[in-house]
Amino acid sequence: MTELSKYTSFRVGGPAQKIVQVSTEAEIIAAIEEAGDSPVLIMGGGTNVLIADKGFDGIVIRISNNSVQSEVDACSGATLTIGAGEDWDTFVQTTIDRGYAGLETLSGIPGTVGAAPIQNIGAYGHEVAEFITRVRTYDRQEKAVKTFTNAQCEFTYRNSHFKSHPGRYVVLDVQFQIRIGEMSDPITYVELAKKLGIDPGDKATVKETRAAVLELRASKGMLLSPDDHDSWSAGSFFTNPIVTQQQADTLPNAAPKWPLNDGRVKVSAAWLIENSGTHKGDEVGGARISTKHVLALSNSGNATAADIAELAKRARNQVKEVFGITLEAEVNLVGVEI
Repeated sequence: MTELSKYTSFRVGGPAQKIVQVSTEAEIIAAIEEAGDSPVLIMGGGTNVLIADKGFDGIVIRISNNSVQSEVDACSGATLTIGAGEDWDTFVQTTIDRGYAGLETLSGIPGTVGAAPIQNIGAYGHEVAEFITRVRTYDRQEKAVKTFTNAQCEFTYRNSHFKSHPGRYVVLDVQFQIRIGEMSDPITYVELAKKLGIDPGDKATVKETRAAVLELRASKGMLLSPDDHDSWSAGSFFTNPIVTQQQADTLPNAAPKWPLNDGRVKVSAAWLIENSGTHKGDEVGGARISTKHVLALSNSGNATAADIAELAKRARNQVKEVFGITLEAEVNLVGVEI
């Protein structure tokens, strides 16, 4: 049996009962229906999953369809329909090459287009939910194709209707509405503005913005590289916690906090981890807190899934002990608990 470590950015994970590679909508649906009542794990790029060392006792369906359809209107911009298996960053680069603007701050995020709406991926002040108009899925419960509008996707911070109903919906393609243009939206993220040499609120070209984002991600080990073990990870392991105003008030003034419209406050998970006693380079077996970014847990070369899970557990427990806040994993845990 094939080890799933071959297909994950962590480079860990035991065998699967069966692995099926699909590249068309018909093949995706046929593979799901053929699996019947067997457990099914849908995989794209394998960049946001930690699979147990014992593997997955079921059918792994790897999606690599990458169909692209586009409609362009000089007034409304571009409507792009992208297959779920398309590499996300390749898609972002394609939009910039075609003269479109909007997705440049989401450059360098590993994974596939199909995973983007599930996680509502985001970076440097923007989320993919801002650009999605429609998501087509296969509903495994109803055994039918179901289309969701943006509102029906129920997007929130790193969450969606699909993530809230794990295993039920398989994304087939995603439709985006983006504008035509050479300039970015106002850059509101201070770190990115500084990298670009502009004031927060100013604009830059989309090409300059993409280059700056890629440089920032590389400096944090957030760009996959076979030569950089800090990048043998799933990026940010934990989401930034959203807490009550009362909880936020108990944290030191130095803790980065972002007030939300509903009265709650988003807090930096990286700051909480680093200030609770966990540090870059800390290790458990072959697992290591990235030497570049404390929020990334990485495989230093010979890690097991159990090593990574134990390291995550220690970091989470220290934050809970020091600050009373429980971190939630952003990574999809398969057969692993922390």
